[in-house]
Amino acid sequence: MKDIADDLGVSLMTVSKALRGHTDISEATRERILRRAQQLKYQPNWIARSLVTRQTYIVGLVIPDLMHSFFAEVANGLTKELAPLGYQIVLANSAENAATERREIELLLARSVDGFVVASAQGDWSRSLPHVLKNSDTPYILIDRMPAGVNVNFVGTRDEDLGQLATNHLLEQGCVQLAHIRGPDNPNGIRRLKGFQLAMQKSGRKLQPQYIVEGGVGDESGYKAMRELLRLKRPPDGVFCYNDPIAAGAIKAVLESGAKIPQDVAIIGAGNVHYSDLLRVPLSTIDQSATQMGEMAANMLVDCMRAKTAPVPRCTLIPPRLVVRESSRRRP
Repeated sequence: MKDIADDLGVSLMTVSKALRGHTDISEATRERILRRAQQLKYQPNWIARSLVTRQTYIVGLVIPDLMHSFFAEVANGLTKELAPLGYQIVLANSAENAATERREIELLLARSVDGFVVASAQGDWSRSLPHVLKNSDTPYILIDRMPAGVNVNFVGTRDEDLGQLATNHLLEQGCVQLAHIRGPDNPNGIRRLKGFQLAMQKSGRKLQPQYIVEGGVGDESGYKAMRELLRLKRPPDGVFCYNDPIAAGAIKAVLESGAKIPQDVAIIGAGNVHYSDLLRVPLSTIDQSATQMGEMAANMLVDCMRAKTAPVPRCTLIPPRLVVRESSRRRP
């Protein structure tokens, strides 16, 4: 670094800022420094740097499902905000298992990450929070899933509103017998179910328990749940699914049965994952702004990491947005 500074006639601090991606130096200076560093085959020693700065510039991202593209979009939003500041993201998968999540958090803390972003698999974060994190100063942001019984930094969606928005859309399309393929027994699943129930009650429709079935989180479980609904004496003509993968499985089951979408069964999901408009029947959904969620969580985490004292926890809820496609469009 001293060689680069001497060669280019800049300070050692300017070289350090350029290599760390700081924005308070000119772009021209940064390019000169990076070009010279490349010529000299300079590689920073991250371990030595962390010993000096007491920062690793690593952020842990703990998610419950590597295969769900919703979380890939969240990670994209995080990267957009954190990479220019010199941070790298280390990904950990809890596989919807609370014990695995605790273990992954403890492993990341052992690597001295500067902060966490967690989509939690815990039901009650206050009781399940790893002991090592309770006694750590490492800041963390919860996203998407807001566990009960805790006041923490959180970025997510109004899940109850999401459930009402999806249900009201099906009612507006003329659906009479509605069903809900619910998600797991986590805060999101519980609130989306409540939104469905509230919308049905406000519309004066009678709620019948056989029209609420367990669907898990993936397309296979959505397929099985939809087949169960189709076996009812009076199958539903409108189905709100906990998420888009479940809705994709439900679409497959309906088409295999010989019924038409949306004429016989209208379907809507949640998440607006990137393939929703590429399905055999493009899927109506509720957009949760996954990329924006990642960006907002990143900015909140940076504020926490830079603060000298822990700031007051903030809760940011992004309003859900209806995206209508062919799977539910019965009326113009």
